[in-house]
Amino acid sequence: MSSSGNLPFLPGNSFGNPTVKSYHKSHTLDHYGGYMKQLTIGPAPNLSDKELDELANYRPSLTYGQKVQSPPEEFTPAHVAFDKEVLYFNAYFKQTVNESPKEFYCVRQVKIYYYLEDDTIAVHEPVVENSGIPQGKLIKRQRLPKNDLGDTWHWKDLNIGIEVNFYGKNFMIYDCNKWTQEYMASQGIILNAPQKCPTDPYTQSRASPHRSYKTPSDFDKLKQFIELDRAVLRFYCLYDDSDNMYGEVRPCIMHYYLVNDEMEVREVHTANDGRDPFPVLIGRGKIPVDRNVPSSFPAIAMEISEHEVKDWFRPCHFKLGETVFIMGRKFLLCDCDEYTKSYYRLKFNVTDFPKVDPHTSLSLAKEKPIPPYNGFGSLEDSLQSCLSLVPQPPKKDFIKMLANHNQVLRYEAIMESVRAEDKLRRFIISYRLADDMITVFEKQQRNSGMIGGKFLERTCVTKPGSSIDNPSFYSPADFSIDAKIEIFKHRFVITDADEYVLTYLETFPELYPLSTINSIRVKHGKAPLKAGEGRPESAANGVSQDVIKSEYTRRMTQNDPEHKWKVDN
Repeated sequence: MSSSGNLPFLPGNSFGNPTVKSYHKSHTLDHYGGYMKQLTIGPAPNLSDKELDELANYRPSLTYGQKVQSPPEEFTPAHVAFDKEVLYFNAYFKQTVNESPKEFYCVRQVKIYYYLEDDTIAVHEPVVENSGIPQGKLIKRQRLPKNDLGDTWHWKDLNIGIEVNFYGKNFMIYDCNKWTQEYMASQGIILNAPQKCPTDPYTQSRASPHRSYKTPSDFDKLKQFIELDRAVLRFYCLYDDSDNMYGEVRPCIMHYYLVNDEMEVREVHTANDGRDPFPVLIGRGKIPVDRNVPSSFPAIAMEISEHEVKDWFRPCHFKLGETVFIMGRKFLLCDCDEYTKSYYRLKFNVTDFPKVDPHTSLSLAKEKPIPPYNGFGSLEDSLQSCLSLVPQPPKKDFIKMLANHNQVLRYEAIMESVRAEDKLRRFIISYRLADDMITVFEKQQRNSGMIGGKFLERTCVTKPGSSIDNPSFYSPADFSIDAKIEIFKHRFVITDADEYVLTYLETFPELYPLSTINSIRVKHGKAPLKAGEGRPESAANGVSQDVIKSEYTRRMTQNDPEHKWKVDN
């Protein structure tokens, strides 16, 4: 029995259980024969399922505190770990040469050193004797900026075959040493295949053998002088200068001296031709076929020699009836003398010498084409600047202006647009018959948010898709009901026309399509006309149709006497 309740829990006041005979500690695991077995000695523990789960998932910790951590590895600074370890790359850059006529650029080879200990880069150029270029250290050892964000060049950014930019100068890397290749491979970077450095063109030209001068065995300058002295080929030609302003066609005589392959061109003067009496147009000398020499050639101090020109004019370059370009001028070969014909028969076996008439072969006044319209100003104004040096105002059709004075066709239209606020806008399109110009006026509507008034000044409107040189303008035939008119990227839909438009179109049905007239008639509640049907009786501004017809016939007859009015019976 236990004394719970009245007696305090003190020694001597507690009573044990006399029925208990076994005082062993209960346990469930034991080892037998090296194997763990589950046993039950003593009373079985009275544990709940929750306590059993906690015991199954329990992970005991160390009895005497946390586990002692292993000491850290020994720290090695970068200047010790990468001491004297440098990546070596071979590179080059091209430098433009502006002062020398013999070279345009030079190739300069450099060495790029990358120091792994502090990520610095140095660029050195090997010194070449007598190069005339300051060489050595181009960029001292430092960290080089890569971009404007503050990044610097790293060894991971370097590779063979790429171009790096150091302070605005581009260096092309083409090779590296073996240690650099092994180090990059150990870091997981496979370098590209080595490339070949281009050679410097001026250095290569100096290394080439000097030019050897050999005289051909079949050429004898003294023999040429003895046999061909005073032997001259004479051609009668025309100098065509009509492509230039105030240019004309002038007769000339071309002499070719066989003794030293020189030639000259003399101008033929006539009485009262208004030119100075200086016959030589092109002085005597050897003339090249093509004078396209380099721009760096010092023509102000040196003459063109055989080193710059590969081909000079020879007798084989001249043939009657063909045009020869001499010093940038065009010469048409028309005829030659008898000695020239005998020389070509003997030398080139030529038997046909077609003679060209200088009066019928080339006109003295060639018609010059009009240049295309450039888009500035109107088409008529631009055309006047091509016809005369001082442009004159374009002429107007006064007959048309008098015949259609104060005659305006007015149409009502709406704007075709994807915006909802533009669909409520209403416009009045006025077409002036006197000068075929169009004016667009927008009706002012309250609370529409659009300012009404003049939408387009008076101007001629071209149709979309028409060419610039030959534009096609809108006419009353295009303004039918529900027709879409595009005016400077704005599309309008014709919704109505006034009574005067219908009267005018019915007055002259021969000038306008029947579909345009019927669309307006149906809009005004009238029956459409059929093909071949006579027009109905109508009046315009109080004038009968016959009076308008007779007045139009009279005005058109004055403008064109051959015009005849066709009367519909």
